Amino acid sequence: MKIDFAHHQSAHCESGVTSNLLRHRGLEISEALAFGLGSGLFFGYVPFVKLNHLPLITYRNAPGGIFRKVTRRLGVKIARQKFRQPQAARAAVDRLLDAGVPVGAQTGAYWLPYFPPALRFHFNMHNLVVVGREGDDYLISDPIFPEVLSCPAPDFEKARFARGTMAPKGKIYYVRDAPAQVDLAAAAKSAIRDVCRTMLKTPVPYAGIRGMRLLARHLEAWPEKLGARAAGIHLGHMIRMQEEIGTGGGGFRFIYAAFLQELGERLRRPELLPLSAAMTASGDRWREFAVVGARLCKGRGREGESYAALADLLRDSAVREGALFRELLGAARTL
Repeated sequence: MKIDFAHHQSAHCESGVTSNLLRHRGLEISEALAFGLGSGLFFGYVPFVKLNHLPLITYRNAPGGIFRKVTRRLGVKIARQKFRQPQAARAAVDRLLDAGVPVGAQTGAYWLPYFPPALRFHFNMHNLVVVGREGDDYLISDPIFPEVLSCPAPDFEKARFARGTMAPKGKIYYVRDAPAQVDLAAAAKSAIRDVCRTMLKTPVPYAGIRGMRLLARHLEAWPEKLGARAAGIHLGHMIRMQEEIGTGGGGFRFIYAAFLQELGERLRRPELLPLSAAMTASGDRWREFAVVGARLCKGRGREGESYAALADLLRDSAVREGALFRELLGAARTL
């Protein structure tokens, strides 16, 4: 049994799942729109919260936030559940599939057997859509893969109940009802203001532009404070979070740039297009950071490349993004 579900590959799991679930209900929401309307863009550096024994560095909002915010802003009714027992979790998914409802799920990517071994590690915030069953296998629309995949039920259960940081606890979510029409301008205004306030006006030093500057200070101190080997591990972790977990710092900025471009075209607001270009340039800056950082991790740094130089790159990104978000906040007021 397989639901008639259109699978679209995407750059990032949750924005891809959100887009696919909304398209299934007749709303033409691209991945870029889903990411932008869900206020997906973020920066957070929380050194006292550990992920695989290394400080938490995140370039997007909290897991589940994109789906929750998009659906709320578009007037889409949803349901979410968590479970204590795997048997109850499996029965709930089976009931929904039997009713023809595709089911979003949060999983631990390490336990999904279709992931290539080189890409498997303990990451409990991977999102996908269950779209059917074939015998004891579940049919999975995983948006980072090009086609619908098959996953044995025992492996899927392990992924749904993976342990560790941000354990999924069998979490599922799905669309109950969707309106025929949505107010895109109102949703976009709320979403853009949300991102800009978070990046510019956070009251804590761990998020937004302040978080970027805090990380820059810590980054340049890592070699002396931690030693060369541990500093390299911390920098490698930062680059992995930036470029390999989802789409990371640069990639998320490219998606947000696509959101601003699509929004400008659909709402006939040409003033958003230069902001989209500026966001793309910001993504390029993050990619430059990643390339230099990767060379340093491998001991192949070129002349002038150092942890202090990386910190200066990060400070420069903070300055540029601060100006960009202030301009974007002004543009959002007139949407």
